Amino acid sequence: MSDRLPHEKGFHISWDQIHRDSRALAWRLDGQGPKDTGWRAVVAITRGGLAPAMIVARELDIRTVDTVSVKSYHHQSQGEAELLKAPDEAMMGDGEGVLIIDDLVDTGKTLELVRNMYPKAHFATVYAKPKGRPLVDTFITEVSQDTWIFFPWDMALQYVEPYRGTD
Repeated sequence: MSDRLPHEKGFHISWDQIHRDSRALAWRLDGQGPKDTGWRAVVAITRGGLAPAMIVARELDIRTVDTVSVKSYHHQSQGEAELLKAPDEAMMGDGEGVLIIDDLVDTGKTLELVRNMYPKAHFATVYAKPKGRPLVDTFITEVSQDTWIFFPWDMALQYVEPYRGTD
């Protein structure tokens, strides 16, 4: 058992890294949509999925973009997933041909809620943890369940003490 708190096993993601990884996600998704229509829309799971969804939509030249807002985190603790805002119902249908994008799948509570709403949508995340991975159709990088990912929109630049001290 580790003496560290969950957030102390951190994986820090820079803006450059999230951009590169989101582009890699787009490349992996390219040509994977329905054969006759391709991907017809991108839906970002807010808030974390906004930046990756924008990059995927740009790379794949998808002009129809919407959001689904789900709240499952309260500071650094995860609670029950709660739908705050659904995407356009007429556009979504059962989700066929729609890419639903998030930054990370952790336990899968958020994706489970959205997948139940749109069972035929394609779910893609940039990062995946083992508990939530079965709910994702496509992802780029898997990290351990006990890793806390620090995204660039959650960070500020500041001095950090060296790991082994300053002696």
